[in-house]
Amino acid sequence: MVRRAEKVGRKFQNPVPTAVGGGGLIFKVLLQLIRNREERVPKRRLGPFLTDAAVYATKPASGLRVTWMGHSSNLVEIDGLRVLVDPVWDLRASPVQWFGPKRFFSAPLALEDFPRIDVVLVSHDHYDHLGAGTVRRLAELQREAQWVTSLGVGSILHEFGVRTERITELDWTETVRVEAAGGEACEITSLPSRHFSGRGMNRFEMLWASFVLRGSNHTVYYGADSGWWEGFAEIGAKYGPFDLTMLEIGAFNELWKAIHMGPDGAARAFKDMGGAGLLMPIHWGLFDLALHAWRQPMERLLEIAGEENLKLWQPEPGAPTEVVREVEVRSDWWR
Repeated sequence: MVRRAEKVGRKFQNPVPTAVGGGGLIFKVLLQLIRNREERVPKRRLGPFLTDAAVYATKPASGLRVTWMGHSSNLVEIDGLRVLVDPVWDLRASPVQWFGPKRFFSAPLALEDFPRIDVVLVSHDHYDHLGAGTVRRLAELQREAQWVTSLGVGSILHEFGVRTERITELDWTETVRVEAAGGEACEITSLPSRHFSGRGMNRFEMLWASFVLRGSNHTVYYGADSGWWEGFAEIGAKYGPFDLTMLEIGAFNELWKAIHMGPDGAARAFKDMGGAGLLMPIHWGLFDLALHAWRQPMERLLEIAGEENLKLWQPEPGAPTEVVREVEVRSDWWR
């Protein structure tokens, strides 16, 4: 089931049959919007959350440290390498910066203040995972960084200024080994997710993926965007166990549960993958991308964690935080 991506014509296929959109969806969404009374955008301004860049001058004692910058953007320091995941510093997750979902809080650390980045990892081409302005700035500031992404997405990165020789595209199950200046190495493996791609009408023409980051002593699973599917069990058995498992909980609705799993699906996927290590909720708390209240994904996940004894790892945005095996981190910043 976990295999290379398949295409029909120019379009990549999901690992299991998946309906995206479909007849009548827009009318069902409009009906829910008319009835919606949820606090989808915070009533009060959040933050500011500020990252102390001086922290990065010292390597993490545990070997693994993660700074969650909001939504799905993370700086992962794993066994000597720095991996910047799905960076979006743009004001809006949108094709234009004057309209569309707007950030709930400012980025905790300016791109100009980042330490040297070894790898920039981009899972797929959606606006909340690949910010045009962000990529353009990083291409100037981090000229020696390697860029690892999914099949086809390299053309977008190149369009935004990343040099072609710095880009590696991966098919599902392919692995690339990247090295830091000091000789430390990390293997990045692309794996299937149940989602789709497209920054316009050209859906499915570029690949989407989840990833495993394997350092010398730690392994992290980054789920990116995905609906729940049966392949999580195989991923856990073949590539786990994971010290930290990053799974999306936000932008969920029953109308599109095939491509976004929500908190219940994340808990199910985590258990399917063995339930070992720590579950880190991502893809929430920064953009209004669905119909639920902005706090709802985290509130629901906490309920599930209490019922099923899941170990959560949820630091405050912008806080460089060590990952220690089996040690939970819980922040109530969102309250």
